[in-house]
Amino acid sequence: MTEPNVTRPTTGTATRRRAIRRFHVTVVAGPKVGQIWANPSERCAVGSHPSNDLIIDDPTVSRFHCELSINGDRVRVRDLASRNGTFANGITITDGAVGGGTVIQLGHAQIRIDVDAGKAEIDESEREQFGSLVGTSPQMRELFSQLEKVAPTDATVLVEGETGTGKEGVAEAIHEASPRAAGRFVVVDCGAIPANLLESELFGHEQGAFTGATERRIGAFEQASKGTIFLDEIGELPPDLQPKLLRALESREIRRIGARDTVRCDLRIIAATNRDLRKEVNAGTFRADLYYRLAVVKLELPALRDRPGDMPLLVHHLLARLRAPTTAIADLGSPDFIATLAAASWPGNVRELRNHLEQCVVFGERRAPNTLATPHPSSAIDIASSYEVARRQAIDAFERTYVTALVDRCRGNVAQAARDSGLNRAYLHRLLRRHGLR
Repeated sequence: MTEPNVTRPTTGTATRRRAIRRFHVTVVAGPKVGQIWANPSERCAVGSHPSNDLIIDDPTVSRFHCELSINGDRVRVRDLASRNGTFANGITITDGAVGGGTVIQLGHAQIRIDVDAGKAEIDESEREQFGSLVGTSPQMRELFSQLEKVAPTDATVLVEGETGTGKEGVAEAIHEASPRAAGRFVVVDCGAIPANLLESELFGHEQGAFTGATERRIGAFEQASKGTIFLDEIGELPPDLQPKLLRALESREIRRIGARDTVRCDLRIIAATNRDLRKEVNAGTFRADLYYRLAVVKLELPALRDRPGDMPLLVHHLLARLRAPTTAIADLGSPDFIATLAAASWPGNVRELRNHLEQCVVFGERRAPNTLATPHPSSAIDIASSYEVARRQAIDAFERTYVTALVDRCRGNVAQAARDSGLNRAYLHRLLRRHGLR
């Protein structure tokens, strides 16, 4: 979610420490038997690629094989669409939790996961807001602590998270808190621009470079010089453009289409995606070297359903942004209505919540949030509402459920979803935005 008038955070914000259970991972079969990962962290990425936390250099282990994360006294194991799968006791694990002492099979290699008795401490920020992001949950305070460290640097950042979690807001807040704040913040939505126009959008073109190029065009990289470029939905970048973007990242130089000379660009690069690019690397649809260049610093935004305790603060923050009347703030910010909101699934996350609150303000009434569960026809109609209002609610519920399932089936590929459904791509984009799903 992108909000206007992002507040530039102050420096020197105090931090505190949060205790988490520690776990460690030991290689018990395959290359480097006895190698141990035991960092004080909540997550450990395992694979053959050098950017993993635990590197297992074996041809049967995928570049990004699986991710481990501590959850209480158990460890969540999530396979990253690996080539040979992830197994525990002969059972395939796609996404599940295991106890300490479990041995995991990765190709020909084996690792043992142990949960330690001791605790580790991680940094948390004291602040409740960073730019347009608000929250007091442990996930958000940890994120704010990371942002405080990342923003003053020039490091390339990859922001990951579900649609509507606030990826563009994070990028803009990083820019506003950086030494480049006086420069431009240029956004390129790689998923909304046709593939044949995206190269020109990024790098520009010379007059006469192709049919229709009636004048020189300065691309986003040049426009963002001295500032920041934000590459949204980077996972949608066509394969033929990936090596060109890689060269631009490595050299900070671009060549306009039809030009002979290169242009030096002094800029910071922030990219975002609602996909796990490690899975795309394993599938061969995203270059491993490009991922490595983008994920110098990786930030993961939590889904709204994973931080229900932030709902009261979020609701009041969003209502203030919407300039809602005092009576609406009192009504929509009441504990009983916030409890109703916190119980919903919110597939569109904070953006969907904002849209829902705006509808409530516009119509001057509380509205029950939609969920992915399709109600029984007899309970789907509110006869207390007028015909037009009930009709609109039913259509909204259908559209939201249909396009969510459609885009999920196509793994976030909007172009493929449009083709499969027979919808015009631009209209599908409008549906996604209307329901806070993009």
